[in-house]
Amino acid sequence: MDPKGCPPDRFRFVQVIFFFLGLGTLLPWNFFITAIPYFERRLNPPQGNISGNVTEPFVDHWHFGNWITLLAMLPLLLFTCLNSFLYPRIPEKVRIAGSLAGILLLFLVAAVMVKVPVQPHVFFGITMTVIWFINSLGAVLQGSLFGLVGLLPANYSSWFMSGQGVAGIFAAIASILAKISGAREDDVALGYFITPCLVILLTIIFYIILPHLDFAKFYFNKDRNQLETKSQLLTPLEEKNGVAVNGKQALVHLEEGSESVDKSDKAFSVFRVFKKIWKLAIAVCLIFTTTLSVFPAVTAHVSTDTEQGNWKEYFTPVCCFLLFNMMDWAGRSVTAFCMRPRKDNVLLIAVLVRLVFIPIFMLCNVKDRYLPIVFSHDGWFILFMFLFAFSNGYLVTLCMCYAPKKVSPRDAETAGAVMAFFLALGLALGASVSFPIRLML
Repeated sequence: MDPKGCPPDRFRFVQVIFFFLGLGTLLPWNFFITAIPYFERRLNPPQGNISGNVTEPFVDHWHFGNWITLLAMLPLLLFTCLNSFLYPRIPEKVRIAGSLAGILLLFLVAAVMVKVPVQPHVFFGITMTVIWFINSLGAVLQGSLFGLVGLLPANYSSWFMSGQGVAGIFAAIASILAKISGAREDDVALGYFITPCLVILLTIIFYIILPHLDFAKFYFNKDRNQLETKSQLLTPLEEKNGVAVNGKQALVHLEEGSESVDKSDKAFSVFRVFKKIWKLAIAVCLIFTTTLSVFPAVTAHVSTDTEQGNWKEYFTPVCCFLLFNMMDWAGRSVTAFCMRPRKDNVLLIAVLVRLVFIPIFMLCNVKDRYLPIVFSHDGWFILFMFLFAFSNGYLVTLCMCYAPKKVSPRDAETAGAVMAFFLALGLALGASVSFPIRLML
């Protein structure tokens, strides 16, 4: 229920804006991932003889997939950490609008490079630089937006998280359509980079509109409005220790008095905020550690048990990537209507139970392995992926929605930044753990 005096969110426009802001945070990374085949082919052109016949099988000499993961997770973790400590020194508008503008320019560079012929080592260096800076800006953007949406009612965080989930669906569908169309890889890659540019441009426009909406202004200025309301209840001329003061001075005394009542809110402290939300922070870290440890390192290598038709070719794009992103988005979206459990301990237990998916996927139908195959039928893998992805989206959204509400409004952005750091930490840990897990098969 909205507080008294809160203007309505007309046409749910603020919800739509935060949906697009969520979409803008993860769309760049997902589209880079779907373009990996293009990058690998450009960096490793097929070798042929005079007649033009290919004489050597494809070999990824540059290990592009490994490098793109490393150079995405490192800046994401680094700048998310810096964002937690340095955000008070940089205005929110600069952090969010500046990050979006920077990502837009970097994607334009990537789009131009598709049509510019350069040596593989030059192309590799430019691409990795672009990936590094996109993920650095993305970390600043995501942490700032988690804090900003934390000032609004909890269901707005679920809309933001839902937008992030849709980004993966966009990329998965684009990959499948590209496979169906049979278009040239460079044309497909150009589309991958132009599409996010248009979405990010629209996101920038929405963000510029956001502060001018009455509903957003009410919540963004809620603390100041409450203090002004309290000061209006004071008489125009009051005495403090026998000295007459006007309403404005009384407001200052009111602020000082409130700080003396609650010394925990006196100054900014990341560690103070962490003490209040540490269970949720650990939970969100474990969620993504579990997810990234097997997805896509293990799940992308699960094969279908049928050889009929073209299903073998579409099994991984559909049952792994598309199904995961759709169910992840569904889990994020359900939190707009149902948010259970509410207790941190119960939520943490549910996150720990989810660790069972690691051995489950290791026992699915992965070829060339040492472990026995227990779940060989496609139906088992589809069922496990359904539960795995839905629980990922649902639980992580609960954590991100609850955290800002456990601290005072003035620390909501700090809580969002701390949660974003642990989210990035979970991604980095999951990506690291995936290597030994893959070797264990």
